[in-house]
Amino acid sequence: MKTYQLSAQPRTDLGKKATKALREQNMIPVVLNSNAKATNLTVSQEAVRKLIYTPEIFAIELDINGEKHNAVLKDVQFHPVKDTILHIDLLEVSEDKPVVVEVPVKLEGHAEGVKAGGKLALSMKKLKVRAPYTAIPERIVVNVDNLGLGKTLQVGELHYDGLELVNAKNAVVCAVQLTRAARGAAAAAAAGK
Repeated sequence: MKTYQLSAQPRTDLGKKATKALREQNMIPVVLNSNAKATNLTVSQEAVRKLIYTPEIFAIELDINGEKHNAVLKDVQFHPVKDTILHIDLLEVSEDKPVVVEVPVKLEGHAEGVKAGGKLALSMKKLKVRAPYTAIPERIVVNVDNLGLGKTLQVGELHYDGLELVNAKNAVVCAVQLTRAARGAAAAAAAGK
């Protein structure tokens, strides 16, 4: 997993007025959740732009007045109309305690069903993974070479060393769907027999 450098300042003024004043200065309220406590912080909009608006995942090296913390992005709240960032939740991590993170899925290979005229569809762009943050990959690679026409690949069929997939075991990750042309060819082949 890539690392992202982020500096934050402690926030002492809490409440609606203080939060509104922060947002007017292009600052975002942040909560760093650790084992026993939650720390209120602020970061600038510009500092988190490349962290939020990307499909990649990062381990965050957080600098709070010279004090270093390791964290991962837990949640982001957006304004419903303007789509600006309203609030960020970070989760402090350690190397021995596992965390749950959504990891992007990348399909690899050429499915048999696609060769037969089907269309490959990715149903889940991200999978939830539980592992120590140092063991979480940048993306989960799924090989689809043996996926036939009309077949699906479910979460329960995927296995990776050191990673536990948290999603429902029967959730469909990807499928090879029948196209009209493939249905027509199958019907013609059945009628010709």
